[in-house]
Amino acid sequence: MITLTGFADEISPDLDTQLDVLQEEGIGYLELRSVWKTNVLKLSDVQVKEIKEKLDSRGIKVSSIGSPIGKIKITDDFASHLIDFRRAITLAKYFETPFIRIFSFLIPEGERPERYKDEVLLRMKELVAIAEQEQVILLHENEKHIYGDTGERCRDLFEACNSSHFRSAFDPANFIQCGVQPMADAHPLLHAYVSYIHVKDAMMESGKVVPAGEGDAQLAELLTALKSGKYEGFLSLEPHLKAEGRFHGYSGADLFKTASHAIKGMLQQADIGWK
Repeated sequence: MITLTGFADEISPDLDTQLDVLQEEGIGYLELRSVWKTNVLKLSDVQVKEIKEKLDSRGIKVSSIGSPIGKIKITDDFASHLIDFRRAITLAKYFETPFIRIFSFLIPEGERPERYKDEVLLRMKELVAIAEQEQVILLHENEKHIYGDTGERCRDLFEACNSSHFRSAFDPANFIQCGVQPMADAHPLLHAYVSYIHVKDAMMESGKVVPAGEGDAQLAELLTALKSGKYEGFLSLEPHLKAEGRFHGYSGADLFKTASHAIKGMLQQADIGWK
């Protein structure tokens, strides 16, 4: 059975509002990325304790730490970044989730990713080695402007690191925004590594993010593949929908609900159960 979760900071910066909407939607998990306009890695210990207490009181759990690890330039200092990585590991253990979302480093504008392949792999292998020692699982999110933005380069990462502690957070819409067909081009290369799904859709021509099923991200085909493969992991709502005239932040409560209803409708049509 599929388990729904989501980036609740797209609902509101306020934790209580986030949890209200999740409960209204029957979603028992969240992907912890930010609260009170503060990134998860910058939250104080006092804030982290308050979040945990509120989650426990509502019966909501953390599916993954939505960290920004790896979302720095490949030319930026790595040693200081490892301090943030250690913080992400501490938080994952505190919130009792094995998963930490990461990226594979921003490539300088106008330069070929292949130029930085060796340095990317060196850094990723170090992150994975630490993950193995600490018994956490790193989820690589494919995203534009990082090394792992295509199926081929994502596969480079997984083959080079060769670890059960390094898996794919498959994001169909992000592939679309890179001009990659998620199911035709990327999924055949990555399906063996997929342990988590980010749910958003997008238009190939414009890159605009739209509710699930309304774009070109082949979500119906993805759900069919998940069903045939007996996938029982998380589908994480990351709507990135913007209301007309709204230029700051994402989604809000109403559009988060729109995204939730859209994927639930697709799951129902595909005859896939969820909780």
